[in-house]
Amino acid sequence: MANSSSSSVLQFLHFISDFSSNIQSLSSKTHTYRKFLSFYSSSSKPTKMELGLLPVLILCLSASISSAELAAKVGVNYGQLGNNLPSPSQSVKLIQSLNAKRVKLYDANPKILTALRNTDLQVSIMVPNELINNISSNQTLADQWVHTNVVPFYPETLIRYLLVGNEILSQPDKQIWFNLVPAMRKIKAALKTHRITKVKVGTPLAMDVLESSFPPSNGTFRSDISGSVIQPMLKFINKTKSFFFVDVYPYFPWSSDPTHIDLGYALLESKNITVTDPASGLTYHNLFDQMVDALIFAMKRLGYPDTRIWIAETGWPSGGDYDQIGANIRNAATYNRNVVKKFNAKPPVGTPARPGAVLPSFVFALFNENTKPGPSTERNFGFLYPNGSNVYPIDLSGKTPDSEYAPLPVATNNEPYKGPIWCMVAKGANQSAVASAQSYACSQGNKTCDPIQPGGKCFKPDSLAWHASYAFSAYWAQFRKAGGSCYFGGLATQTIKDPSYGSCKFPGAKL
Repeated sequence: MANSSSSSVLQFLHFISDFSSNIQSLSSKTHTYRKFLSFYSSSSKPTKMELGLLPVLILCLSASISSAELAAKVGVNYGQLGNNLPSPSQSVKLIQSLNAKRVKLYDANPKILTALRNTDLQVSIMVPNELINNISSNQTLADQWVHTNVVPFYPETLIRYLLVGNEILSQPDKQIWFNLVPAMRKIKAALKTHRITKVKVGTPLAMDVLESSFPPSNGTFRSDISGSVIQPMLKFINKTKSFFFVDVYPYFPWSSDPTHIDLGYALLESKNITVTDPASGLTYHNLFDQMVDALIFAMKRLGYPDTRIWIAETGWPSGGDYDQIGANIRNAATYNRNVVKKFNAKPPVGTPARPGAVLPSFVFALFNENTKPGPSTERNFGFLYPNGSNVYPIDLSGKTPDSEYAPLPVATNNEPYKGPIWCMVAKGANQSAVASAQSYACSQGNKTCDPIQPGGKCFKPDSLAWHASYAFSAYWAQFRKAGGSCYFGGLATQTIKDPSYGSCKFPGAKL
């Protein structure tokens, strides 16, 4: 029979085990420490052995609380590139209806920060890209930015993360690359000056920071940023106990090579497809884990094996152009529901390189944003239409089982489209804007618009819409492979109906 001291120690250890297994259901640190104190108040005077175990318990509590706070709080990205979006107060209600626990902004919009006041939503705000160069060398400017954009709202608005720029290392201007980390340091110092200590500073980067990502164990940062930017950034992140924020989109590698990458593997629903890394021996069941682990190995290669990762963006488009394979509601709902389940898993599942690790996240995006430039997929990542209705239902808490969702529409574009496509003026497009866009398209050389000049084969019908459509399609056909899109500020749309007639042959893209 155990003596009273041994029994008390066993009780103590049982408490730790019980506490650790239930920590994520506790509502607050106050509750946690009350439970801890109640253990001692209900026990006899603690022995030396028990007191010796006290630091262990405190460490367990600290680690468990930190893990719990990060784990079950999936957030949403709230972009504002739309001219028909709901008001900030309406948007906050919609965010809460999705069961999001965090929200990431791409600025520090005061109306939105005011609408978020006294809610339980943790907030991430952002320093605009265009301010980075100046802030990097001017502490006063950094102080002013924090004073204007953080101080008036904090702590009533739960600002927890301050991101400096967005995908800066994907920008063509290399000077801003080298100013990024100095700007992060200045912003952190500004927070300290204002005695704001609970806000983490970071910067979201795209996966193109890697020059090698397959197999994952071969993950390597680009040589033009590895030593000069990433190394000091990782040092800053570790020193300040922040995160490496990264945008991870399995849609893009899959859509660029659907022949060799299984769709189910990209959607996190593959049952039979596995990929084994020959160097590490790790086995992968989905593309998301493979991409994240490539980043983990790249950081390890620079001497930072334990830097925490935050998924700043991930998602799947629910619609796109004819040449954008797999952008449909079925795939978008499937991917996002699956990745949300992964993020909310208890205990955390991590990735093969970091099993059991917490992956805090923001999923992209709250709304379809109709003025976002680029191909049509860019305007179709939202969970919601601007009127607040669902593009498809999703529960960011991960608690809604698939059986409770209505059946999804059948995907019709999971195979590449084959055939010609043309770019035409969209219905209802502003005439003045169309004229300006036509002028731009015709100014790009190669006699793009000669056929719509007086006497040309495509001059008639002599109308702005017809001439602009020809100019748009000719421009797009010429520059599509170099990244040109059939968008023109929302003035253009793709068609598979050939507008050519007689001797007038419209240029287009052949897929």
